[in-house]
Amino acid sequence: MSDKPSVRYWHLWVDSDGVSHQSECAMTDFHLKSVQAPAEPQWQGRPTTGPMTAMVTVLPVGWIGEWHQNPKPQWIVPLSGCWFVESMDGVRVELGVGALSFGGDQNCRAVDGKKGHRSGVVGDTPAVLMLVQFDDAPAPSRCEF
Repeated sequence: MSDKPSVRYWHLWVDSDGVSHQSECAMTDFHLKSVQAPAEPQWQGRPTTGPMTAMVTVLPVGWIGEWHQNPKPQWIVPLSGCWFVESMDGVRVELGVGALSFGGDQNCRAVDGKKGHRSGVVGDTPAVLMLVQFDDAPAPSRCEF
């Protein structure tokens, strides 16, 4: 079987001063096992369990979400189009199809009119995103997956 995988993602997180930042991280906690016999083994990451909501959302061309926090800790996966996330520290990341982003910027404090992050559509096509929101899980510190 191939080498243990490493999957990159961007993590939007909050420091002890309540300011949001983004870090590029990698998931590396994978184990080779079958989802259910007789399926062949595959690399499986650490599961997150508990109440959660999954949905698909479509951001129209030109959409901008001014400064706000993610409503709950959530994974965001672009299915088509491209979107950006800008954290309070000024880092702006553009994410296209297949990129992974974890939105854990709850509990930010307002600094110079900014609280949480800005996000919006990049380009001339809508951005279709899949969101998986965790109802009861606290947002992890950066790079904890």
